[in-house]
Amino acid sequence: MAEVSEVLMSVLSTIRVPRPGDRVHKDECALSFSSPESEGGLYVCMNSFLGFGSQYVDRHHTRSGQRAYLHISRTRKAPKEDEENSGSGDPPKKKPTRLAIGIEGGFNVEQEQYEEEVKVVLFPDRQEVAADDLATMPDLVRERVSLAMAGLMSADSVSHALQVQQWDGEVRAESRHAVELKQLDNGTKIPPSGWRCEVCDLQENLWMNLSDGRVFCGRRYFDGSGGNNHALLHFQQTGHPLAVKLGTITPDGADVYSYDEDDMVLDPKLPEHLSHFGIDMMTMEKTEHTMTELEIAVNQRVGEWEVIQESGATLRPLSGPGLTGMKNLGNSCYLNSVMQVLFTVPDFQSKYVSNIDKIFDEAPSDPTQDFKTQVAKLGYGLLSGEYSKPAPDPGEGSEPSSEPRGDQVGIAARMFKALVGRGHPEFSTNRQQDAQEFLLHFINMVERNCRSGVNPSEAFRFLVEERIVCQQSQKAKYTQRVDYILQLPVPMDQATNTEELQEAERRREEADSSGAPPPAPVRACIPFTACMAALSEPETLTDFWSSAAQAKTTATKTTRFASFPDHMVIQVKKFTFGQDWVPKKLDVSIDVPDTLDLTALRGTGQQPGEELLPEVAPPPLMTPDVEVKGILGSHGNEEDDSLYSPLLCQSVSPVLDDSTVSQLCEMGFPLEACRKAVYYTGNTGIDGAMNWVMGHMDDPDFSAPMVLPGTSSAPGTTPTESVSEEHLATIVSMGFSRDQATRALRATSNVLERAVDWIFSHLDDLESMEVSEGGRSAAESEGSREPPPGPKVRDGPGKYELFAFISHMGTSTMCGHYVCHIKKDQQWVIFNDQKVCASEKPPKDLGYLYFYRRVTE
Repeated sequence: MAEVSEVLMSVLSTIRVPRPGDRVHKDECALSFSSPESEGGLYVCMNSFLGFGSQYVDRHHTRSGQRAYLHISRTRKAPKEDEENSGSGDPPKKKPTRLAIGIEGGFNVEQEQYEEEVKVVLFPDRQEVAADDLATMPDLVRERVSLAMAGLMSADSVSHALQVQQWDGEVRAESRHAVELKQLDNGTKIPPSGWRCEVCDLQENLWMNLSDGRVFCGRRYFDGSGGNNHALLHFQQTGHPLAVKLGTITPDGADVYSYDEDDMVLDPKLPEHLSHFGIDMMTMEKTEHTMTELEIAVNQRVGEWEVIQESGATLRPLSGPGLTGMKNLGNSCYLNSVMQVLFTVPDFQSKYVSNIDKIFDEAPSDPTQDFKTQVAKLGYGLLSGEYSKPAPDPGEGSEPSSEPRGDQVGIAARMFKALVGRGHPEFSTNRQQDAQEFLLHFINMVERNCRSGVNPSEAFRFLVEERIVCQQSQKAKYTQRVDYILQLPVPMDQATNTEELQEAERRREEADSSGAPPPAPVRACIPFTACMAALSEPETLTDFWSSAAQAKTTATKTTRFASFPDHMVIQVKKFTFGQDWVPKKLDVSIDVPDTLDLTALRGTGQQPGEELLPEVAPPPLMTPDVEVKGILGSHGNEEDDSLYSPLLCQSVSPVLDDSTVSQLCEMGFPLEACRKAVYYTGNTGIDGAMNWVMGHMDDPDFSAPMVLPGTSSAPGTTPTESVSEEHLATIVSMGFSRDQATRALRATSNVLERAVDWIFSHLDDLESMEVSEGGRSAAESEGSREPPPGPKVRDGPGKYELFAFISHMGTSTMCGHYVCHIKKDQQWVIFNDQKVCASEKPPKDLGYLYFYRRVTE
């Protein structure tokens, strides 16, 4: 032990005690999915606080010279009998009472119990030092090492903090109607029990309107249960906004819903409002489930295999390379589904998995923050089969279950999720997200991080040709744009079961009026050929500015493929807006084919004898009575301002139709987005502006302040404002210089996502600034620099075969659940988070995203 003491003394300067703000990775290896529960445990560097599994700790020791590591190993305790009753002497396992994570009473994310062993290991000889061994060592060694060990064990782990990030689904805003709510003096008094819906006599899920005291049943749930919507109909007829759920009233409060605000709300004057109708809150007892309790029940069921089990069949669990499940980290099924499919694509396999040793060797000192390293780690985890093992039986030691569960140990992609979501307003949260939006977000990150070398996103990249023909001059205009996803329209009027749908609607209306149970819902059947026909038919543009006619006229726009990618992604546009602009999901079945031939949709370019529209821009939208002041350009001087650009003048404001802006705002869209919509559609009216809004809702700067073309910042900002050091570091890590990053952030009001988009769309402008990757300045390489190439696309035959699809269950992309089906060796496999099974009846007609690969002759 004296020898070990000497070694510890020699490395004492490399042993640190974690400080507030230090990132401690003690739950997950930086280069693999090893954890303290894995075989061999986890080694945490006592200087950088990075964690490494037993297969990578030697690599880190060799590269860094670090010798002292805290070794953490955990062994799962055998479960006790009757854990849920107190007969065992232990307190019963707590059930969730709050719709929350990481909060007392919320969902328990630490459901497993472990025995933990901690010791210091000294490399390269792997000498072990337990806590008890320190007692015999010099005071300096004992105190420093003991403090470091205690600090590491008590510090919040980065992975753990992300996993149990506090989320409280019960936080409710105060209703704007509550304080000034008008209550009718109609003499209505509500008895303490015996309530019934005034329309259909339903005796449960009843809501009392707080304006007039009338009692009606609640909304119908997705499965037809719950109520008959009579409380909602009453609001639509009267406009009385607030209702309280009878049966949930206690001295502590009650469920209050605002139909006008379409959310659960707080009513600070609830005792007064209830008393108006003879209800004494202090004497009421709870007799019904609260909305929180109902939602908790749904959240507990959503992870079960039965939710997505095909036709009630018992599905055969699968395991092995390429058949690895992914743990749900709290609404991360959208990410799990997308990444499972992407790592079926050979381009992503060869880029990140085939070269994994080289990637790890070239990784920076902190690999947890390196995009390429974390993507490679995830890809290897999915494809290697190392983590594709059955999960431990929860009843270890008891009789094995007769039903195959399909659960795997799987992988928990916490580092990956944190990295790809960093700085993003949606993907950095624990909320459910749109799988299509995440796919585009990830492809965007791949593009940014593959500025040189092989770019796997090219597998999806294709060119779209848009041909616009002016109907007045019959002259044409051709443009091309890059895309990654083909969005397929759903023409509901082409349903093949129209009579059945009409009959179902008639029965539903009869049930609503009579109070009878609602009929079973009927799904619209839409032919795939009808969707393709809707995609290819010409679109009429009513307010097209023709450069030939020098006026607005009608034009037709035809969209075709200018190239066919190796892999085609098709998104079925199931999510749309109703007449009230409320998002809704179309319940449709589409006979999506296994093989697809898009050859007929290839663009042909300019036709022989066809005249093109002259390249003349429309007149700018400028205030007519404002004198345009030029700003000195790079080639101008104080005497001659002929080269000044009026578009660079930030004092000039566009003329916007206030009435159109107001109409859009009243629909609930952000003011700045409404102003942009009116500006970019040339004040042509509400229809054009509305179409612009619909087409740009996914833009990262959708609601950011409007920046006029040619300007570098929004009104109210100055080029000298300070920028976020964290945002600077993020952009610099992508290979740009600090000056370039600063310029991008100042041009986009310090919004990280917008700054990254800006910097990649201004690469030509930035060539004059020194690149941080050790390159020469533009002045030094001016003579040898070639003009930047256009977007690189692959092209080939337009014939494809289906190999994967992602399905969504639920009424909105912001809720519900995603799973994916992938064809592996001619067998369809369903990936439902940690569960991987052979698919018996893949529901190909109900998918949301479809993935095709080119058929090679």
